[in-house]
Amino acid sequence: MNKYFNKLNIAIIVCILLLAGGCKKYLNQTPITEVGSDKVFADVPGAYKALAGVYSRLVGDAAYGIRLSLYYPVDNDEMQGPTGASDNDRRDIARYSAVPTNAQLTNPFNQLFQGIEYANICIDNIPAMSQYAGSTQLKRMHGEALTLRAQFYFEAIRNWGDLPAHFKPAYALASENPFPSRVGSDSLYDQLIADLKEAEDLVPWRNDIPGIGDPADERITKGAIKALRARIALFRGGYALRQTGGMQRGSNYQSYYQIARDECNDIITSGQHALNPDYKALWKGQVGAHAVADPQGELMFQASAIGRTGAEDTKLGYYNGPRVNNLGNSSVNPLPTYFYLFDSTDRRRDVTIATYFVAVDGITKITPGTQALVSLNDGKYRRDWITNPVVSPTDAVQYFSLKWQILRYADVLLMFAEAENEINGPTAGAYNALNMVRRRGFGKPVGTADPAVDVPAGLSKADFFKAVVRERALELGGEGIRKYDLIRWNLLATSIAETKANLNRLAVASAMVAPTYMAPPPPYALTNTLPVAMLLKTGSTADDASIWANSFYTPAPSGTPAGTTRLTWIALPTTAAPRNSVGTTSADRYATGFITGKGELMPIPQPARDANVNLKQNPGY
Repeated sequence: MNKYFNKLNIAIIVCILLLAGGCKKYLNQTPITEVGSDKVFADVPGAYKALAGVYSRLVGDAAYGIRLSLYYPVDNDEMQGPTGASDNDRRDIARYSAVPTNAQLTNPFNQLFQGIEYANICIDNIPAMSQYAGSTQLKRMHGEALTLRAQFYFEAIRNWGDLPAHFKPAYALASENPFPSRVGSDSLYDQLIADLKEAEDLVPWRNDIPGIGDPADERITKGAIKALRARIALFRGGYALRQTGGMQRGSNYQSYYQIARDECNDIITSGQHALNPDYKALWKGQVGAHAVADPQGELMFQASAIGRTGAEDTKLGYYNGPRVNNLGNSSVNPLPTYFYLFDSTDRRRDVTIATYFVAVDGITKITPGTQALVSLNDGKYRRDWITNPVVSPTDAVQYFSLKWQILRYADVLLMFAEAENEINGPTAGAYNALNMVRRRGFGKPVGTADPAVDVPAGLSKADFFKAVVRERALELGGEGIRKYDLIRWNLLATSIAETKANLNRLAVASAMVAPTYMAPPPPYALTNTLPVAMLLKTGSTADDASIWANSFYTPAPSGTPAGTTRLTWIALPTTAAPRNSVGTTSADRYATGFITGKGELMPIPQPARDANVNLKQNPGY
């Protein structure tokens, strides 16, 4: 890490920062080259271009373009990574089998610290500009840089734990301590929480942007800062794998839950953000359609992409999601146990999970495999949902410029429910926040009580927490959040063990057992009469459960009606011995390398340790 930083002076860093280009359309600026910081930060447009370079580090192959979003967060109790043999690459990362020399560790690690460095340059220079005191725009940029640094650091901490403290530009740190040791994650989180408190006062709410003369765009606003501060506070108050070994909770944890509760409450009461009333429209009509307008402001913090290259675009919808004309990897697979966590009428299931591939015409749905339940695809980023522009089904391009969603308003409501319950128990406010999310999932008006879908009143604090654990899975599935939630709750080991056991029960057509760590699936999913076959309607162009002629929850008919194709759903065993899979490979590859007290963190990349002799390795590696 230090080898990279200490060889770059300020002029070179700024030059690279600007040449990196913008990760958002509004940041697609003409770069300044071969100049130092005195020229770049001489005026507002120059500072704006420097900030563009900070934003750009959110995307590209090494960041949320694919690795941080799709390689690192999988093999939780929702999604698992790709099929295939051990590879010292992406498969081993998904299965908790990565070693320090894994090829997919170094570049993400470096890019996160590159983003921190770029942010540090802005944080160091923007407040020193002569125009700063009277410029609302420069203050906003300062707050954005503080927030981006916090996001980069947060991502690094939740994957690697304790890290060196880099809160000054490299040119300032190099002479102070060229080989810094790791600092405890609690201390780093405390700094980020303080930084975000400062940033809140510098950045306006989304509805106040026109008042300062800035256009409506996808830049960070006050609500996103408060939401990120809440998220980091929950991690500071949660469990983490410590260098001394074992999962431990940070000190004074309830005070951090209070921070999260208050920040979320500020967002809720501000009226600046709301839920899109239609969950499918949120993902298909906004994210898939490359929409810029977000009337409700639900998409609070996005990592946007342009360019169709690995430097500053994303592979969302290519690496994951259903294949179209056999193009794509379909390498993030929802677990069968996760499919059956949803109620049959929960509309989020058919958005979060795609049960099909797409034919050569780009519309007609075809079977995803010979055994459909183990060939499910995550569905929020789908090639067949992309418009503005549409991607031809014969186009072999891998970059679609889809935006990775870092924070949504639904998460704010769920964080509030969790934090409120932890501090005050399941109050009316906690119930309301949780039920608003739940109602939208079932297509109900979010502000109207509905006994048919609302979480029942009268739950204990422990049972309400379990309801939150389930609802976060249902609402945020495939968004790169679940694994880290389970870690901060100290539930990752439990969830993996119980999920494996249920996968094995499904493999022999036995009834699943309700998980102990969250509210249970619907009772009709906990039976041994789930269908062993599904009937796909011939020529269907729908994108939900209506492409199937029979129910996911009742025994399959014995015949194959005209106009349908019969395929295996749950493969029954061919011998009496239990099989360690659902038909083929779900449990065979699922989290096979996980070891408690090790797998909660990834190994520090060996090149970073080679560059810094004081950078100690994580436990167990």
